[in-house]
Amino acid sequence: MIDAPTPRWGLVSTIKAPARDILRFAGHHLEAGAHRLYLFLDAPNDEVYPHLKAHPKIRVQVCDDAFWQRHGTARPEKHQPRQTMNASRTYRRKAEMDWLIHIDVDEFLWSENPIADQLGVLGKETLCARVRPIESLANSKITEGMAFKACPPSPSERDSIVERVYPHFGQFVKGGFLSHIQGKVFVRTGLKGVQIKIHNVFKDGVENPSQAELPEVDLCHVHARDWDDWLAHYRFRLKQGSYRAELKPARARHLGGVNLNEFFSLLEAEEGLEGLRRFHDEVCADTPDLRAKLQSEGLLRIRDLQLDQKLRKHFPKF
Repeated sequence: MIDAPTPRWGLVSTIKAPARDILRFAGHHLEAGAHRLYLFLDAPNDEVYPHLKAHPKIRVQVCDDAFWQRHGTARPEKHQPRQTMNASRTYRRKAEMDWLIHIDVDEFLWSENPIADQLGVLGKETLCARVRPIESLANSKITEGMAFKACPPSPSERDSIVERVYPHFGQFVKGGFLSHIQGKVFVRTGLKGVQIKIHNVFKDGVENPSQAELPEVDLCHVHARDWDDWLAHYRFRLKQGSYRAELKPARARHLGGVNLNEFFSLLEAEEGLEGLRRFHDEVCADTPDLRAKLQSEGLLRIRDLQLDQKLRKHFPKF
């Protein structure tokens, strides 16, 4: 019996970030075994472009006005449609790999075992495979690795666990996360009628057909590095990012739930930056108290990403 070849996987990302962050992201995923990185620079970045262009496993594209004109459209105002358009367009290219995933520059795939091996054991009937997120604790600086929190796996117990861990603000954060709990999706290449969205994939209008889970792969989401970083992104996220007005609340409306946009707006109006800092310190900050609570619930994760080492290995001229 001839063993099936190990599948190749790659990622696509639309990025606007400092050069070092982009190269950390790229180096990490090259080290994780990605066969190809399709990186769309959402704004010109002359500092990082030549390093990406020179790497044989990276395809880089600057998304300037000329780029969008070549594709017959004006540049979409919001970043979400720019991401999905670039991801879906990449998927329709001649396949250079067996699986493709769309992730963001602050998300890092992590697994103790090769990701390709885990994709390789999926049956041919599996068309997409989901990876679940863990969210970083802000200002995590321990030498052994960065601290992350996982989402309680049982929906029936999730609310009670979250409110034990975050007694003042848990009712406002879904799963204890400030960002998404859905994760991202690998999709098998070579299929017709595929459209890639931020957290899901559609084939002929069917959402996530024949989906499997990849429980050994984490999507390490560095949502906030520290208080200053969180505050610097706060306005954008409130207006059109992960705290935007149209998103659903963590708790149902009929149970008094409000979404993060409403909650943050009210908190800031009543308490100003002091209120936002109080929220951040309970929900986001890497403190011994929060670590102990997460550990007691089985939700603390330590991941040694070694981002700077991987940057130096794959981009030594930077």
